[in-house]
Amino acid sequence: MAYKKIEHYDEEVTNGLMKNYRDTIRLIGENPDREGLLKTPERIAKAMQYATQGYQQDAGAILNSAKFHEDVSEMIVVKNIELYSMCEHHMLPFFGKAHIAYIPNGWITGLSKIARVVDVFSKRLQVQERLTTQILDAIKDSLDPLGVAVVIEAEHLCMMMRGVQKQNSVTTTSAFFGEFEKQTTRNEFISLIKADLIRRN
Repeated sequence: MAYKKIEHYDEEVTNGLMKNYRDTIRLIGENPDREGLLKTPERIAKAMQYATQGYQQDAGAILNSAKFHEDVSEMIVVKNIELYSMCEHHMLPFFGKAHIAYIPNGWITGLSKIARVVDVFSKRLQVQERLTTQILDAIKDSLDPLGVAVVIEAEHLCMMMRGVQKQNSVTTTSAFFGEFEKQTTRNEFISLIKADLIRRN
């Protein structure tokens, strides 16, 4: 039996994107009817829908789907969450890691939901600065915690491939709310995301 990959995409959106990408290929000087490019418009159309699926997702609903009452008020840190996003200025990727912490105020959420919130906002046309605050606001609004901290470190292909062409640059953004606006709490968070507490072989 031949391998067949099953995917679901909006047919109208796919067809519209395919036409645009076919025109783009032609306008940059290539032949969209060349064998190697025949299916490229369809592939890009589907890839773009996947890379921007965050527009169809609700971060608050994700957090609330696994929201539990717990009488704890210690810092919860989820670090090294991989993220892949698309710069809205040049539509080139940026990628890196998010480090997130919150201090509960009666409610916690599933740990995987924190990572899913990162996906919701990163799978949109973005700037790193806005991405950072959107993640913080979603956690703050859904869980009403005592504090939230978000730090993102990312590399931007729009800086590496074009323009200034600085291949080794890393951009760091941060946002803090509540208890994390206090220097001692913030320092504890920073020390935890820097620490390698689990030794991997």
